[in-house]
Amino acid sequence: MTPPAAPRPVSPVDAVADAYVTTSARLNPVEATSLGVPGHERELTDFSPDAAAERAAAARSTLLALEGLASADAVDDVTGAAMRYALGLDVELHDAGERTRLLNNIASPPQQVVEVFDLMATDSEQAWDDVAARLAAVPASVASYVASLRSAAARGDVAAVRQVEAVIVQAQEVADPQRSAFTRLVRGADAQRVLGDDHPLRSDLERAADAARGAYADLARVLADELAPLAPQEDGVGRDRYTLWSRHHVGAALDLDETYAWGLEELARVQAEQAALAEQIAGPGASVADAAALLDADPARQLHDTAALQAWMQATSDAAIEALDGSHFDIPAPVRTLECRIAPSHTGVIYYTGPSDDFSRPGRMWWSVPHDVTSFSTWRERTTVYHEGVPGHHLQIAQAVFERATLNSWRRLAAWTSGHGEGWALYAERLMAELGFLDDPGDRLGMLDGQRLRAARVVFDLGMHLGLPAPAEVGDAWTPQSGWEFLRANVNMPESMLRFEYTRYLGWPGQAPSYKVGQRLWEQARDTARQSAAARGQVFDQRDFHARALALGSVPLAVLPGALAD
Repeated sequence: MTPPAAPRPVSPVDAVADAYVTTSARLNPVEATSLGVPGHERELTDFSPDAAAERAAAARSTLLALEGLASADAVDDVTGAAMRYALGLDVELHDAGERTRLLNNIASPPQQVVEVFDLMATDSEQAWDDVAARLAAVPASVASYVASLRSAAARGDVAAVRQVEAVIVQAQEVADPQRSAFTRLVRGADAQRVLGDDHPLRSDLERAADAARGAYADLARVLADELAPLAPQEDGVGRDRYTLWSRHHVGAALDLDETYAWGLEELARVQAEQAALAEQIAGPGASVADAAALLDADPARQLHDTAALQAWMQATSDAAIEALDGSHFDIPAPVRTLECRIAPSHTGVIYYTGPSDDFSRPGRMWWSVPHDVTSFSTWRERTTVYHEGVPGHHLQIAQAVFERATLNSWRRLAAWTSGHGEGWALYAERLMAELGFLDDPGDRLGMLDGQRLRAARVVFDLGMHLGLPAPAEVGDAWTPQSGWEFLRANVNMPESMLRFEYTRYLGWPGQAPSYKVGQRLWEQARDTARQSAAARGQVFDQRDFHARALALGSVPLAVLPGALAD
């Protein structure tokens, strides 16, 4: 294995970037824990309008500090370009009121406050004391969020009623003593193992959990009594708001109409690929549904509870790391550890959380299993493990954390662009097919299932939010019902999970297309590198291309081509 590089000298640009991470962690403790930055485990984020303005001011001052600083090297060039893009968009979103009105079923403060506890250490008395302190901070954090929602509502900015109603249901579950994630946390196995029955912290935890549940009960009432009556029925956000969010999520400015047309073409291409494979699996004339039914009936491809799912995830992930390291990638020792877990929530989301800065908390793949889902088909999900794990999110994010010798803390920990990150993970799925890891026809059909979902999301998201002309299979126009039927026809998942996804796309404009659009731009970057090598009379080295790309960390896709060229 290549010996570690000598540490790169800290430049003035690095110093500005590192200072911004420190400031951001102080102003947003939830993000600090997510990034693995220590020191804020007993705090929660203030979501009030004043606090949002302070975070925007920190971004502005950082951008100002970057002005006039000379780059010491190519690393600084990329840092400057990436920070100007990302922080500039953060300021634009704040100025447009998007941060203080944020409310959806997946990526807004009500979910962030609950989910941050999943990332906290629970292996010592001190860790549980931190949990108790953070739980006690939930009421103030939720109240600050309510203040932002009321401020936004006063100026006429309220999320669509579909999102308000979805979060009411979520808040009511968190408030329910029997179903609450807070209840499961303080009465779970880790608390029992570390604290036992009679530890003084037990009463502190119970009191704090009770107050936290009460805060979510209050949130549910505010949403139902104050926001729901003001919330618009219309889900679509329109072109101006969509363009802003798309630039943020993708990390590049898209021609939205061209992207919509491409999405329709890409969906048709994947559908045709699936149809041909279905006949290979189930015989001439068989449909994709016929092939899926045949695969679902295969006992060798079935898992019957979450314990079996977790064990299969871990085994599949471990096998991928073992097979890829030293052949297609050079995976550093700390990055070889990936924990696969069943999430305490029940939304249907599958997600990844990165390691802490020192790797004491490893990267983790989480599967949030709905209450009504009790069996799992491995042919559908093998590609998901590659997406969330290796060579997908885990390899990309943990590799960036590992690049301490070269990258500043913002580049390693805080720089995240969905189009770059989710695009890489979707690119990684196709890559695994190219490398022969999805040669089994069932597993390959599962990969195409995921590709079809992501292509359909490009069409659905742009069509619904922008009111674009509907394709023939949708009907006369995009409506909530025709959009739902379009997703049902193109997405193969349990209805409860699809309902969650449908609501997610409508409440998080521009994010869902970033996967497939990002994959497109990653594939274009690889094609460019291959063509450049040929022009120089060289053989394209894909392993080297991936190593250089991963060493960059996450950058806006507008910055990626220049960064790879450097």
